[in-house]
Amino acid sequence: MRTAPEANGMGEARADTLFAPASGFGRATVAVIRVSGPAAGAVLEALCGPLPPPRRLSLRTLRDPADGTVLDRALVAYFPGPATYSGEDMAELHLHGGLAVRTRVLAALAAHPGCRAAGPGDFTRRAVLNGRMDLTEAEGVADLIDAETEGQRRQALRQLEGSLSRQVAAWRNEAIDCLAAAEAALDFSDEGDVDEAGLDAALFGRAAALRDAIGESLADGRRGERLRDGFWVVLAGEPNAGKSTLLNALARREAAIVSDVPGTTRDAIEVRLDLDGLPVVLVDTAGLREAHEAVEAEGIRRSRARIAQADLVLALVPPGGHPPDLGGAPALTVHTKADLPGPAPAGLAVSARTGAGLPGLLDALRARAEEGLGAGDALITRARHRDALERCLGHLDRLCAGAGRGMPELAAEDLRLAVRALGEVGGHVGVEDVLDRLFAGFCIGK
Repeated sequence: MRTAPEANGMGEARADTLFAPASGFGRATVAVIRVSGPAAGAVLEALCGPLPPPRRLSLRTLRDPADGTVLDRALVAYFPGPATYSGEDMAELHLHGGLAVRTRVLAALAAHPGCRAAGPGDFTRRAVLNGRMDLTEAEGVADLIDAETEGQRRQALRQLEGSLSRQVAAWRNEAIDCLAAAEAALDFSDEGDVDEAGLDAALFGRAAALRDAIGESLADGRRGERLRDGFWVVLAGEPNAGKSTLLNALARREAAIVSDVPGTTRDAIEVRLDLDGLPVVLVDTAGLREAHEAVEAEGIRRSRARIAQADLVLALVPPGGHPPDLGGAPALTVHTKADLPGPAPAGLAVSARTGAGLPGLLDALRARAEEGLGAGDALITRARHRDALERCLGHLDRLCAGAGRGMPELAAEDLRLAVRALGEVGGHVGVEDVLDRLFAGFCIGK
């Protein structure tokens, strides 16, 4: 168990009992409904009689408590807290997966006193509030649910297992020890057994080592955030350069409208690819040219903005065409429509219609993605983590810059701020606004 809600500054869990489907909607073999809260056991008893043995699936007849109507013949399980996902008493109902069954059981749960339907992320929010996981581990849960590639899955699982939590906790403990030393020098400077000069030297040495360790983790090229968000590749070129056709060929589906009419693509179209576990996002954009029509001109402006933000731009050049002006963006030139008669162009050439050259293009994209996402496991996976660690680094920089100036009050304040910034990463200080933003992005039932 982790710290209690009172200790981590995030308030206490609510007294109501949550319920929600924990499996997908629609027709299925099995539908799972999850219940969590103080009334979980009473809810289960109301539906199926005496509680089954804890943590074992039992076959029971579910009845509507209002009139005794049989709802389903289902497997049920009861999990007494606090050793549960949410830290509360929990129950699961494994129903037949028809819509009518699920609807009637949910209605019966809603009618039970003290029960309410869960919102997005409510179960994981309870787990954080009850000390079952910290904020970074909860983010790992969200990232694991959203993972589309093997690389994203591995990264999310590392975070869920506490890789960032443990490292930040170690940094925070060291910062707290330094703070205690600074406050001792401040509070007992008139005592004969406090060697203020020696204490300062040791304190600043430890603070500098902590600063260097955090700085080394921050100097990672944003690998974690980029792996989580994907490697963004923008397709750019003049109208009818074959951007939309190439996008469809790489996506292996009709993601973009293809037309011989210049200016057909007005807004960016995104397609996500999995290249050997690496997430790559392809973006089709409006053809680059001088446009006088307002809507097309806006599309071209947005294309320029996407090019400026891209990790890589595929500069598409059709036969007889010219490379687009990309303003210095990282680019890979690709000659399109290689199936048309004419001299073979030098460099990478593809035909989206016949598939010629596409394997080579995918290999080039994979190599660029590997280079852009970097090697090794990333510790920092979200902008929120980076912001808090950069603020901590700033406080430690200021502390070390004042070494030897004999101002323990300022040293203690910088260390207090550093400790607070590190606490924000795991949610050990008040972060209700962060909780609201995080769990709003969860699916219902998790």
